[in-house]
Amino acid sequence: MQSAPLYATLAEAPPGGIARWIETADGVRLRIAHWDHGAKGTVLILPGRTEFIEKYGRAVGQFRDRDYASVVIDWRGQGLSDRLAPNRKLGHVGQFTDYQRDMTAMLGALAGTDLPKPYYLCAHSMGGTIGLRAMHSTLPVTRAVFSAPMWGLTIEPLWRPLVHALAGGSSTFGLGEEFAPGTGPENYLATAGFEDNRLTSSSETWEYLTRIVKARPGLEIGGPSINWLYQALDETKALQALDPPAHEMLCLIGSDEKVVHKSDVISYVERWKNGHVGIVSGARHEILMETPEIQKRAFDMMDAFFSG
Repeated sequence: MQSAPLYATLAEAPPGGIARWIETADGVRLRIAHWDHGAKGTVLILPGRTEFIEKYGRAVGQFRDRDYASVVIDWRGQGLSDRLAPNRKLGHVGQFTDYQRDMTAMLGALAGTDLPKPYYLCAHSMGGTIGLRAMHSTLPVTRAVFSAPMWGLTIEPLWRPLVHALAGGSSTFGLGEEFAPGTGPENYLATAGFEDNRLTSSSETWEYLTRIVKARPGLEIGGPSINWLYQALDETKALQALDPPAHEMLCLIGSDEKVVHKSDVISYVERWKNGHVGIVSGARHEILMETPEIQKRAFDMMDAFFSG
């Protein structure tokens, strides 16, 4: 594995982080980063759509304070990993299950490190979709935490048939690599104001996140492609049809969640034999990047859950 850049100082990540380039079976170059200090085990952090390793610098620090090592990945099409469309601002993927190739490559790379076991999962938003699919396979985690998982998308009912129609014609008309209706090349952090943002109730955290995007504009992406949206709708529907895995699982979702479909998430957790849901009072979508008080509650809950 070759070294890759890691803007850890900018992201306020703890020292000792190592970033590497890895390659998937289909030839996509990805960036991963890991911090190997932690006697309790290693947390596999799966970010959401538009996110990148640096955004989780503080979260890595929170886990380290609780004696966990961490691994974070830039999914294909975002962060510093290979982009999949000519427009680098477009959040695009061919098939949603292609993200499983990223998981396989990351797990293969971990085999050559000294990261402590057991492995635990911390998957946020889109990472929750990818992580759930991986748990139906051979993901070697002891316990899993999902933060506002994308197990259902909040999308206007009138848009759904249009998305399906446009995606169905993408091979003929090349529409699959166009921005989904109502989105564009600008990243949400660059276009939304703090007062009405859907991510965090912390003004300090909002400023921190926007500062990273402004300082390293090559890390961010804008809206999803029509094909990404179509694939996401298809994948979440397919996962809802499956019985939940046997793993012990904790799902955290904010009381003020407005990005993922909260009722779909809660109804799925109710079907999970070893699943538990925690409503985080006052939190919006980015539970791990909320106010200090909310963050402490969330990370303490995860530590207690991982510790059994």
